[in-house]
Amino acid sequence: MKTQSMPRWDHATRRARHMLLGLGAATVLSSMAGTPAATSPAPAALASIEVAGRVRADMQSVDGLIEPVRQATLAAQVAGAIVRIGVQVGDRVRAGQELLRIDAHAAAQVVQSNASQVDAARANLAVAAKEFERQQQLVQQQYISPAALERSQAQFQSAQALVQSLQAQTNVVQTQQGFYVISAPFSGIVSELTVALGDMAMPGRPLVTLYDPSQLRVTAAVPHSAMPASLDGAQLEWPANGQGKTMVPVRSIRVLPQIDAATHSAQIRFPLPAVSGALPGSFVRVWLPAPRAPMTSAARVFVPASAVLRRAELTAVYLLDAQGHPTLRQVRVGRSQGQQVEVLSGLRAGERVATDPQAAAHAN
Repeated sequence: MKTQSMPRWDHATRRARHMLLGLGAATVLSSMAGTPAATSPAPAALASIEVAGRVRADMQSVDGLIEPVRQATLAAQVAGAIVRIGVQVGDRVRAGQELLRIDAHAAAQVVQSNASQVDAARANLAVAAKEFERQQQLVQQQYISPAALERSQAQFQSAQALVQSLQAQTNVVQTQQGFYVISAPFSGIVSELTVALGDMAMPGRPLVTLYDPSQLRVTAAVPHSAMPASLDGAQLEWPANGQGKTMVPVRSIRVLPQIDAATHSAQIRFPLPAVSGALPGSFVRVWLPAPRAPMTSAARVFVPASAVLRRAELTAVYLLDAQGHPTLRQVRVGRSQGQQVEVLSGLRAGERVATDPQAAAHAN
């Protein structure tokens, strides 16, 4: 019985299959031994530095809020439709400048009506005065009784009182006419406009808010346990987020005499130093002397300022693993000291970061 010979291509296929299996086994063994596989080349060497911890200094940071010292929310005192708005949000205004106007036609008619009533009352007063004068002459000539003179005198005094009452009412209405024009109480910037043309203003309804940009202050909450014995040497970090940070000395810090029962913190306030671009509502970082009691927190971590990557709201560094592969990690940075910047969270001492984020990004 003849046996058919196996085709040559079958032997070649088997040989190639055995070679592939051998290469796969070698790859697995090399990975188990900690040697990188031949198909995964090692990344190019990146300039890096090992993160080192430093002894904790005698300063602590708290977040503060910029707020205006003088701010006013103007509300309506009378009812009426808004017929004119002369400002927009962000406009600078001067003291006494008209901001908006409420329809005052009805009030003007009331003033005119009261003025007419005052004129009529004054005419009646003139008649009563002449009548009283004649009655006095008749009494002296004994043509009328004293009782008639008393009635004439009462009519004259009643006419006088009516004139005074109507005049007082007219003055009140004329004073209220000023309520239909909303003017700036001081020079400042319009920060909020809550009405539009044609809206109905009602007594007590807020219309416009403005603040004085020349008088700003910083308010910060400090935990009661972290309140230092002295605030001498406090500094303001500006800007709180971004490049080009500077440390500005702080003066005239005042501690409010009250502790928040919910947060167990006290508030401090101080005038905002002369810095550019400060707006109410912005957050700033305030550096205060640390309490005298020893603190048990970890050592401070610093990295080169060039290693920090800033993109919009993202602040991060490239962390290198044992094989040198870069991984982006978000961090929270503190104040700068020379060419070094403190990392408040996101890094630990002993980790390695790339000093050139651009090169690390391309390698990643």
